[in-house]
Amino acid sequence: MTENEIGTIIVESAITVHRELGPGLLESVYEAALTYELRLRGLKAERQVPVPIKFKGITFDEGFRADIFVEDRVIIELKSAERITAAHKKQIQTYIRLA
Repeated sequence: MTENEIGTIIVESAITVHRELGPGLLESVYEAALTYELRLRGLKAERQVPVPIKFKGITFDEGFRADIFVEDRVIIELKSAERITAAHKKQIQTYIRLA
């Protein structure tokens, strides 16, 4: 399965979860529900997966935690907020750079 196919399933699953649960819940609720929905659709999905970083040739396990790691290839970072802030965008950029 390609990353695009995985991405399509992720987006469809996220829409399903949001339509059924609605807005305003804790991020952890959406994380649990989305992980469940992804698994129902046949994807391998794991919650709170540590993603190590490398610094000066040393690997640190304390890099960050992916909210959901799908098919060992796609990181999902969930936000339960009215709007995405500059800090949220910087967080994602850092994850991309370090992953």
